[in-house]
Amino acid sequence: MIQKIRLMIVDDHVLFREGLKALFATTEDIQVVGEAGDGETALENNRSLQADVILMDIHMPGMDGIEATRKILEQNSRAGVIMVTMLEDDASVFAAMRAGARGYVLKGANPQEMLGAIRAVAEGQALFGPAVAARMMRFFQEETAESKIEVSTRPELGKHSGIKDLIEPLSAREGEILNLIAEGYSNKEIAQRLVLSSNTVRNHITSIFAKLQVADRSQAIRLARGSREKP
Repeated sequence: MIQKIRLMIVDDHVLFREGLKALFATTEDIQVVGEAGDGETALENNRSLQADVILMDIHMPGMDGIEATRKILEQNSRAGVIMVTMLEDDASVFAAMRAGARGYVLKGANPQEMLGAIRAVAEGQALFGPAVAARMMRFFQEETAESKIEVSTRPELGKHSGIKDLIEPLSAREGEILNLIAEGYSNKEIAQRLVLSSNTVRNHITSIFAKLQVADRSQAIRLARGSREKP
């Protein structure tokens, strides 16, 4: 039996929500468990729905998608939020990403792109466009540079410097999974190798991305390999 992805749609346009529901009704692996027309309602519904993936409109009256994302993830940290936007506004999407969102799609995306994004995020991946990825990399590089400056002015920090300092918050299990990611293992292969469920692996990967402040597997891999090269 197929384990369906539990999906909530949050958008203030009724016709857009109805169109998405019609699309998902034709799939076997996605089940719409709820919807909301604003951030406040989404926050209230999330308490009982505990969706796997949430399609979240960025711009809504009242509580916007960015604030709603932050509060929803405080309630349900395992949810994967995908921002939905009319324009490729990398500044807004980057703000949403810092709030915890794991991807975005344009409202004009074709059905396969929309379905692909939902399935990828449900598997623990993060999906952002080139402009947002570039912005994220600049932010990450600035954070790393600031960390190195602090180490140079505070000798007592010793060996805990640079990239290696960022790795430390990971638990032993998260470090093990990060190493397997760096070796090229897929989520399914990691689950089989560590005798874990796919959902457990996905949740660990979500936590790894958040702790390392990275947007996808490739950035996590670069960070892991950079850490290995440190003395």
